Amino acid sequence: MALLDAYLPVLILAVIAALFAVGTIALSFLFGIRKPSETKQEPYECGMPPVGDAHERFPVKFFLVAMIFVIFDIEIIFLYPWAVIFRDLGLFGLVSMGLFLAILVLGLAYDWRTGILDWGPEVRERRPLVRKEDS
Repeated sequence: MALLDAYLPVLILAVIAALFAVGTIALSFLFGIRKPSETKQEPYECGMPPVGDAHERFPVKFFLVAMIFVIFDIEIIFLYPWAVIFRDLGLFGLVSMGLFLAILVLGLAYDWRTGILDWGPEVRERRPLVRKEDS
């Protein structure tokens, strides 16, 4: 019974939120003005007429930057709990986080070196990690 008392406010809030969502959609459906036209049925693209095909190919650079963002976002997710219990972990925690950050910095240096982070009109040609005369 104590569990029900603890979660009763959450349950009430969830029911109110669901009723509000369903109610606003129902009211909009019942009282909304529907005057379909050719213009209203067109795809909307930032206030401009759509240009080109929706299935265009994007450069790989967009996906590489997105993956780099996710990697560093996950780093921050791991950094917060570590910072909270830093004193309890002692030297082991400091060394393990230092190793974790070193691996990420090496990955960032690799991305920087290969030119993944170069944007704008003055994009350099991608540099190989190994020079031709070295291999």
